This record gives sequence, structure tokens and C-alpha cells, in this order.
Amino acid sequence: MRTQSLDYILDQVRDTVSSIDDAAQDRLIDEIVKAKKIFIYGAGRSGLVGQLFAVRLVQMGLDVHFVGDMTTPIIGSEDLAILISNTGETMSAVQTANIARRLGCFVVCVTSSAHNKLAHASNLVVEVRHHSKEDPKYAPLGTIFEDSVSLFFDSLVPSIMAKLDMNEDDMRRRHAIWV
Repeated sequence: MRTQSLDYILDQVRDTVSSIDDAAQDRLIDEIVKAKKIFIYGAGRSGLVGQLFAVRLVQMGLDVHFVGDMTTPIIGSEDLAILISNTGETMSAVQTANIARRLGCFVVCVTSSAHNKLAHASNLVVEVRHHSKEDPKYAPLGTIFEDSVSLFFDSLVPSIMAKLDMNEDDMRRRHAIWV
């Protein structure tokens, strides 16, 4: 069963990530590079995926905050918010998007559908849509979305590094293990 589950997840994630719109990816990279501060939010496992990406961005020297942490500063008009929600109906993510937009922040949502409350509240929608019915026998409760978003974010890292003119040694100097 483990091999079948792994094969299923890998196939589904590859199909899902490869279908993400190139223009949305490019715009997200541009917004990340130009942002003064980057705020990331997701509830539950989506939040954990966001935290993984936040670590990579910090390793590139970007000013990154996870919404809800006690040390998170106020968001502003030169900032970027990246909100992650499979359904796009998670109230805390929708409220965060509305507040950020009201303060002039550029809001990007990463969600499974461009037709939900979070997408409506965002400037840019990165749609991470699973094209077939998810089989809970092999991948329960949003596994394909979460794994797809994680790998999608990781796939952006080399492009962001190139735009910031940095290499792995630059990132390694900011890696917590080297401190």
C-alpha cells in the first residue's frame, strides 16, 4: 500500500504543479523580489507549507513574517501577502486578505479554485487545482494540494535566486544551522 500511495501522490502532484499558470508564477516571483516585506499565512497544514517557504525566503535575505506571530509588524502598501488555503473559504485567510488589501498591500492567494472568497479578496490568484477526484485511500484531506504547493514553492526558489543574483553559498550563510 505504501508504494501505491507514494506513486499516486507523486503522479498527482506532478500533474497538479505542472498545470499552474506560467504568468501567475512569473508575477508571484516579481512581487516577491520587489516587496519590502513579505507576509505569509495559512491555517493548519497550509500554514506549515507557508512556513517552509518563509524559511527559504529568509535564507535569500528577504524580510519575511508569518501572520499571527507576536513579532509580526504592521503590513503596508509596499508589502506582499501570500495566503494559502485549499478551499479558499478559511475565514482567517479571507479576513487577512481583506485587511491587507485595505492597507494597500498586494495580496496573492494560493488556492485550489479561482472562484472562492479568498480569490475574490486577492490581487493575484495562483490556482493549484487537482484535476481528478482525489482518492482518500492514498491521499486524504488535502494531501495533494499541500504537497503540490510545497513543491511549487520550492520550484520558485531558483528563479528568485537568479533575480536576486545569489547562489547557494549566499543562502547557506543565512541558514540557521551555520550560526
